[in-house]
Amino acid sequence: MATLQPVISDFDFAEVWNDLENFPNIRSVAEEVGQTLLGAKKKASKIRERMASGDKNAPILVSRSNAAAKPIPIVPEMQAEHQDLSVKECIGKLQALHFADPDRNITRLSFRSQTGLADSSWSKHFGTFLEFKRQAGLQLNRGQHQTERHIAKHVSVDHYREFNDRRDLDNKYMKESNSKIRTVIGCSDLHDQEVDPFYLRVLIETCRMVQPDVINLGGDIFDLPEFGKFAIDPREWDVVGRIRFAHENILKPLREACPDAQIDFVEGNHEFRLLRHMADATPALQAVLSDLLGLTVSKLLGLDDFEINYIAKGDLAAYTKGNQTKEISKSYINYNDAMLVHHHPHARHWGLPGWNGHHHSWQVWHQKNAIQGGYSWMQLPAGHRLKASYCEGEFWNLGFNIGHINTETKSVTMEPVIVTDMACVGGLFFYRQPEEMVGFFAGRRNRAA
Repeated sequence: MATLQPVISDFDFAEVWNDLENFPNIRSVAEEVGQTLLGAKKKASKIRERMASGDKNAPILVSRSNAAAKPIPIVPEMQAEHQDLSVKECIGKLQALHFADPDRNITRLSFRSQTGLADSSWSKHFGTFLEFKRQAGLQLNRGQHQTERHIAKHVSVDHYREFNDRRDLDNKYMKESNSKIRTVIGCSDLHDQEVDPFYLRVLIETCRMVQPDVINLGGDIFDLPEFGKFAIDPREWDVVGRIRFAHENILKPLREACPDAQIDFVEGNHEFRLLRHMADATPALQAVLSDLLGLTVSKLLGLDDFEINYIAKGDLAAYTKGNQTKEISKSYINYNDAMLVHHHPHARHWGLPGWNGHHHSWQVWHQKNAIQGGYSWMQLPAGHRLKASYCEGEFWNLGFNIGHINTETKSVTMEPVIVTDMACVGGLFFYRQPEEMVGFFAGRRNRAA
């Protein structure tokens, strides 16, 4: 037989309940009124239901924290009572528990233990307890939660959008050419201080000899190792030094070698990442990027100093890693409707000859379509030295490309330049000097041995 609970009026119960000083937790209230902990909670819930219904004769119960109370005994499902309750009755009981102690999270087990109701009393209406709480207004419904998540997602990346004006820097320094043959020298993935010195010398001298109409920098001219990706303390990075190196040893020499050439810089994933770090400007990054904070994109990348067009079509406010990759993939340039340059290889399917970088390895695809016919797409080697502690650099290739466009017929001819310990450009050989050998054969067996 069930133990009979002594009858106590709602007002007498409320007097004890509201005396927080003498009865600091619900268990002490239950002992004072001669009821079990569950009985006291049920009594409080019924009074809360009267309060919620607008009963002016109901006593007022103050909110109290139940943190000091002993854990509520768990009532097994088989011992709980099934009641054939309506949706409204179920919601009323759950809301009453919440109003009785708003600071306490109500779980499936605590609801069963405090009400004595079997899960089957409510699950037939709501399926899950989470949905039960949603319908009772104690939890955001799916639509509300999804909306909040979308808002939070966009708010979290709002600060990146201030750099999206870089998308208007793609035609500031255009150079007109009336020649029948338009020559473009393309390179990619030099990675500032990580550039191979012999490669850089050959590239600059080739530009000086050929005097191309266009020099195309196909992305990742800057490096800036990804924050947190490699086991390197970010405080040890010479970020400012890397940027100055790219300005003084790559961009400036190329401009001096070809003062009349158009220089186009296609944004790569490293530039995309650098600008996002700049936009973050968190306290942790301020120590690393202190000399860069407040700089414009043009100043940071040397665009105005060396008269460079910056081709960036992606939204820096991309939320996920996958979305960021898609945004980076939007950046490319089309020369004379005859040749494309992209940082990623998927552009080979876009119907025009051209090249990409990014993968640091030499590759050629034969493509075809009904209009263009057969055409070649090249994946350029890198300019990054073959010694890299964070990946298998010894398997990379070094090189760049010289592309010629017949502006009348739209035909394209490629002259790839492969750089090893020597390079050949138009029959002229370059040889790697001893000081340029450092790291070239890293990870390989010494061939000279």
